[in-house]
Amino acid sequence: MTETSAGEQWLASAEADARRDPATMSRAFALAARKVGRGPVRPDTDPAGVVHGAVEDAARARLVRALVGAHGDGAAPVLAELYGRGDSAERRGVLRGLDAVVEHGDGHGDDVPPAVATVGVELAQDALRANELALVAAAMGPFGSSHLDAHDWRHAVLKLVFMGISLDAVWGLDARRDDELARMARDFAAERRAAGRPVPADISRLTSERSA
Repeated sequence: MTETSAGEQWLASAEADARRDPATMSRAFALAARKVGRGPVRPDTDPAGVVHGAVEDAARARLVRALVGAHGDGAAPVLAELYGRGDSAERRGVLRGLDAVVEHGDGHGDDVPPAVATVGVELAQDALRANELALVAAAMGPFGSSHLDAHDWRHAVLKLVFMGISLDAVWGLDARRDDELARMARDFAAERRAAGRPVPADISRLTSERSA
């Protein structure tokens, strides 16, 4: 994440506030974009910030990580409120923050506090019902990919294909994809061909044989 010195100083202070008092999160979330800036994290390869997120997403993710690290399960209602009352960007920030908790834990999501995991799954499921590309993609990062059940995860992967979102957005795709997902992808491709519609190239990532 590229930030001005002032933006980084503000963010470090906001992280400390989140560790001290969860009530500070709402204002910090609202101010994040103004303080650290906007724009894609990887402008060269992801100019719209759909797959890897935006600068403001990364800032909010750090706030969520600080909150969960300090307050554990006590962070769950705060995250639910931030997401429920937030705009699309703030909702992405919550989801990216859950990703950060997984990435800086054991990498598998097993050490996410139970109440946080429960709320996080509900929020990811809600995001996956949306039609906003960046929000849907944010639900398929490390947290979503390690906590969504097989049914929801498979259907979410196909939704990304349908929406034209690169499967690079799906964390751990090659490790988790299975025969059932491959079957669903083949059926999807067949339906597209029968309707005379193009088949997204990413389908091949779901139907090819897995490496041994």
